[in-house]
Amino acid sequence: MNGPATLKRIDRTERKAVRIDADAQPRIEALSPGQMLPAVIRPPMAGAQLLPWAAANLPFIESTLAAHGAVLFRGFEVGGVDAFREVIQAVGGHLEQYTYRSTPRTEVGNGVYTSTEYPADKSIPFHNEHSYARSWPMKLFFYCELPAAEGGVTPICDSARVYDRIPEEIREKFRQKRVMYVRNYGDGVDLPWQEVFQTTDRAQVEEFCRQEGIEVEWKGGERLRTRQVCQAVMRHPGSGKMLWFNQAHLFHVTSLDAEIAEAMLEAFAQDELPRNSLYGDGTPIEDETLAAIRAAYDAEEVAFPWEKEDVILIDNMAVAHARGPYKGERKIRAGMTQPVDGADLEA
Repeated sequence: MNGPATLKRIDRTERKAVRIDADAQPRIEALSPGQMLPAVIRPPMAGAQLLPWAAANLPFIESTLAAHGAVLFRGFEVGGVDAFREVIQAVGGHLEQYTYRSTPRTEVGNGVYTSTEYPADKSIPFHNEHSYARSWPMKLFFYCELPAAEGGVTPICDSARVYDRIPEEIREKFRQKRVMYVRNYGDGVDLPWQEVFQTTDRAQVEEFCRQEGIEVEWKGGERLRTRQVCQAVMRHPGSGKMLWFNQAHLFHVTSLDAEIAEAMLEAFAQDELPRNSLYGDGTPIEDETLAAIRAAYDAEEVAFPWEKEDVILIDNMAVAHARGPYKGERKIRAGMTQPVDGADLEA
């Protein structure tokens, strides 16, 4: 795992006549009365740039993140995607590439991506990034380059509180059986395997899947089926709290609009659906179970409107995120750092 990168060219931020004192104390605010998810950090002075301030205050940022799970930097000047990338490197270290994708994204430069490219009139359900896999990033960063004219929020919620809300019998069943993710590529409905794995070389796909414990089945032409059994719950390595940590509800066909789900089930057999989730033993997940999981997420939702130049840092295990529908142009950029192997945490 990479530690925080050394900040090299801080002098480039001196284009504005604003001196950043490393000892200058920021203002920490609640998002709303009694709501400290996320913790809101405002600059110690007007016109302060996030990059030099963050580089000088890493221990404070880390302790605030550990205490609250997410930190919203609001009122700082960022200055675009390149500066956002340097903020990520200063706070989180090396940026990870978005491989083994589940959604379409475009790289806007050296490890910074667009947020999920999904129809603007649709919502994206709550999820922890890459919790459908056996390894994932610990830190997520989002940057609001341009807020939507209407809507477009990125709701968040506490994964431990979601875990606590889900009935114990459901938690125990998932803990024992885990979650199986089945994906079918090459039917022209979901992402092609070449985009998911970021290669056109089948041997590279097979090697990646071997390392990650993913079952591979080539079905002829450009068609591929993968199966992987992953964790359903995890214990946070820092807080020790139990977390609901999977994407069973998101991958399941019922996460689609009812008409689309019905059309999918008419067009594909269960094992041929572009993506679906099952219990780890291959048995179906009950509709009422999925409804209970979604209700737990909904009950813990915290939403706030984006402001231009906002940056939010998220502990990807402690806090899940989603996306609301929107109108107008929206530019939210994303980066992720500090990958961990779930097997190491379970050990």
